[in-house]
Amino acid sequence: MSEPHQAPADVAQLTFEQARDELVRVVAELEQGAPTLEESLALWERGEALATRCEQWLRGAKERLDAARAETES
Repeated sequence: MSEPHQAPADVAQLTFEQARDELVRVVAELEQGAPTLEESLALWERGEALATRCEQWLRGAKERLDAARAETES
């Protein structure tokens, strides 16, 4: 198994790219099968937190684009 995972609170500090890349790694580990149920659950929880962080970034980007579009249309 790889190095220990960051605490979920650290997810809020990740850039979109960092969260996406780590999510890809977590999914790959889950697909390979973790040695224990506990490790699988920890990976799943980490993946959920990372996916939520990516969604936050994407929502924020959409809001910025919508605001910029509204400005140019005014």
